[in-house]
Amino acid sequence: MSEKAIQDYYPDALSHCYGCGRLNPDGLQLKSHWDGEEAVAVVHPRPYHIAIPGYVYGGLLASIVDCHGTGTAAAAATQAAGHEISEETILRFVTGSLHVKYLKPTPMGVPLEVRGKATEIKGRKVVVSITVKAGDEVVVTGEVVALQMPDHLFPEGGVG
Repeated sequence: MSEKAIQDYYPDALSHCYGCGRLNPDGLQLKSHWDGEEAVAVVHPRPYHIAIPGYVYGGLLASIVDCHGTGTAAAAATQAAGHEISEETILRFVTGSLHVKYLKPTPMGVPLEVRGKATEIKGRKVVVSITVKAGDEVVVTGEVVALQMPDHLFPEGGVG
């Protein structure tokens, strides 16, 4: 598994996202690590991520699926293009659609293991399947259709 998170390769100007932006001090700062053909992250929900006593807020889970999905797409598409993942080569993606299925209530106080795998890479579109586990139980599944970020959204000198 890569030591450096996928999101750590994003340029500073594109690192402010609430879910995965390393430069957002109030955000989740999700860290997805590339592991062969999938991305893996571990998330530790904080007490303020509560829905009802004892359970994680569903919106946080959707954010995790969303940001892990676009990170997985970035790594998978960069690799599919024949490049090593680096600051110079990483492709950036935005969410085209997000589908989240809540299978069971997600307990607080348990690390969440998030796994993502690209199931389709076609042009500027990557479809990513996500699972979120609390302990040994899959509590959330999701699908992200990620679209390669249009050039006009990049700061000067960004990778498009």
